[in-house]
Amino acid sequence: MATVLDPAGAAAADERRPFSRRTKPSPPGGRRRHLPPLLAISPFYVLFAVFGTFPVLYSLYLSFQDWDGIGDMRFVGLQQYGWLLQDSVFWHSVLNTFEIWFLSTVPMLFLALVLAFLLHSQVRFTGALRVAYFIPNVTSMVAMTVVFGSVFAQAGLANSVLRAIGVDGIGWLSSEWGIKSSVSLMIIWRWVGYNALIFLAGLQAIPTEHFEAARVDGANSRQTLFRVVLPQLRPVVLFAAVTSTINGLQIFTESQVLFQSTDVGTTGGPGQEGMTIVLYLWQKAFKEHQFGYGAAMGWLLFAIIAVFTIINWRLVSGSDRDDHRPGITGLLRRKGARDGR
Repeated sequence: MATVLDPAGAAAADERRPFSRRTKPSPPGGRRRHLPPLLAISPFYVLFAVFGTFPVLYSLYLSFQDWDGIGDMRFVGLQQYGWLLQDSVFWHSVLNTFEIWFLSTVPMLFLALVLAFLLHSQVRFTGALRVAYFIPNVTSMVAMTVVFGSVFAQAGLANSVLRAIGVDGIGWLSSEWGIKSSVSLMIIWRWVGYNALIFLAGLQAIPTEHFEAARVDGANSRQTLFRVVLPQLRPVVLFAAVTSTINGLQIFTESQVLFQSTDVGTTGGPGQEGMTIVLYLWQKAFKEHQFGYGAAMGWLLFAIIAVFTIINWRLVSGSDRDDHRPGITGLLRRKGARDGR
């Protein structure tokens, strides 16, 4: 006997079926389809773990040990940090590092901003100039330090130019501020072009209507710079300030190679006026084989960099109240009101 199915009843029966029977089938391969891309990028993470993460964590462990690199380790706890805080040479290197950082970073960022404005204007051979400004950043710093050592020698090019204009020669490599100024000039020469290109990228990202709004509002060049350009460049300036702080507090090559004739570059020149934190770390760890002491110094340097990075972040980024001051927002609103928007 044939059975006649009621379409309405069949639909009702289908609705009473468990939900799991009506789920869509999983795509072919399931989670295995993610395996090939993960395997493709795994070499980076393996290398980073071996040559990046492990050394950092091991240096933290080593900072609590007294070890010469060959014999057995001796656990000393926080004594390494206590000895470090009482080390007068370390604090002298900290002072030198901050003085060199200030003498180099502030002028370098200002010159980089000026160069960025010049490149942003309609000048010829802009592409060639960008390449020329970036070349110092990719040039071997060891080779260029040797060149600068000849320039700043007592009978070098720098003093020859000064004598030609009637100024007595300067002890670039023998006096306190001569040493710090020579190291600072090398840092400026290396990084000013790099930061100029960073600022140039930020300038080119500013919409042209912002400048038009300032022009319609009657703003002059100075007002446009401080009320339109610099507020828009705040994230770029923050990036440049933070990276310059991190690089400036890790100065090593310039001081080490510039004074390599004095005890293989471990003293930082006469009076240790070129002794930086990283140079002193290298001296203790790899010259005197006090690896635990050097590791403790490295982690204290990390804390100093972190503190100054936060300070730079607060100073450059500003507070939330800065966003409510009259500036580009007000200019754009007034322009929109004039245009009937």
